[in-house]
Amino acid sequence: MAPRHAGPGGSAAAEGTGAKRTAIALLLLSEIAAMATWFATTASVGAIRTQWSLSPFQEALLTNSVQAGFVAGTLVSALLGLADRFDLRRLFGGCAAVAGLSNLAMLAFEPTSPAVPVLRFVTGACMAGVYPVGMKIAATWAVGDLGLLIGLLVGALTLGSALPHLVAAFGQVDWHLPVLAAALGALLSAALIGLVRLGPVTSAVPPPSLRNALEAWRNRGVRLANLGYLGHMWELYAMWAWIGAFMAASFREHYGNAPPFPPELAAFCVVAAGAFGAMLGGWAADRFGRTLVTGASMLASGCCAVGIGFLFGGPAWAVLSVGVLWGVVVIADSAQFSAAVSELSDRRLVGTMLTVQTCVGFLLTLVSIQLIAFAGTHLGWRFAFALLAVGPFLGLISMLRLRRLPEARRLAGGRK
Repeated sequence: MAPRHAGPGGSAAAEGTGAKRTAIALLLLSEIAAMATWFATTASVGAIRTQWSLSPFQEALLTNSVQAGFVAGTLVSALLGLADRFDLRRLFGGCAAVAGLSNLAMLAFEPTSPAVPVLRFVTGACMAGVYPVGMKIAATWAVGDLGLLIGLLVGALTLGSALPHLVAAFGQVDWHLPVLAAALGALLSAALIGLVRLGPVTSAVPPPSLRNALEAWRNRGVRLANLGYLGHMWELYAMWAWIGAFMAASFREHYGNAPPFPPELAAFCVVAAGAFGAMLGGWAADRFGRTLVTGASMLASGCCAVGIGFLFGGPAWAVLSVGVLWGVVVIADSAQFSAAVSELSDRRLVGTMLTVQTCVGFLLTLVSIQLIAFAGTHLGWRFAFALLAVGPFLGLISMLRLRRLPEARRLAGGRK
């Protein structure tokens, strides 16, 4: 029997599939490498404490300065429409390079120096050109699989954010090491993104306008998706920022100074588990609906936020088991808020809408991260994380309201 050959159409389709896989793989590697800068100093707090005295406010500032920088960066980007007007790869690469250089510059200062929060702020501002821009690059390849693609990207973000905890888990390493590793990762990311091809899904470029940014709140469907995202963000980064401190305190309570494994490793497992959750959430949302997946995820994560406190001081396996479950469900919905905004927005404004969404969401994290710092000190870790459950429970209400709207039929090919 003569061999069968693919026709021109089959060959083009195979080539297109191969180009898509290569582009997404390189994008994910770039995202992982760049996002390691986010928690580089947070993961080093244990090592820093061995040489310097840090107040709860100073500890929170190591993370909150990044959050504040990200808010400032996304605000400028949204107002100027940078993600809709400039070459996405150059914007991503330039921001990743500056973030890497900012982290390198931190090595010249003590961690208590006022220069460190300033440099962390710069890092956060640069991430505004990495995370939302990466989502838009992924969206240029989306053909019925937007939820999965953005889920993969959020999984990469999650894994990158967890890596500094893994570096810090190898004993009480010098605090410079996680920062140096993150800086080199960001510089590698800046080089890798130049190899990424953009997909065929493009749109006309709108002129910069404040009215474009305000569309995020005038559009009813986009507004409800954003409100759900705010509930999610109230919980997510405060949990990521403080889960290491929670694990360390819980292990000390039960084991004294001889825990079965380092609390930094436990924190890495919790945060890194979210990579699986983000990919699973993306796969499920494209098949069963965005509002269903986000609602179920927020209900589960809110219950974990309340429940993990009851295990404080208990056996490490029990605390870590609930922590890993929380790590999976707390991020499983994240990409779907962005996917929903992409599907409900004017195609020309997708980059701006994603930037506005992340700007407001990360602004809220400034409050929740500082709140948990206060609650951990004054209420104790048994009750502190329960305050985070308010966000996902309110977010669940927003997504149920979105599910009832006629425009919700535009989500995931009609699967609400």
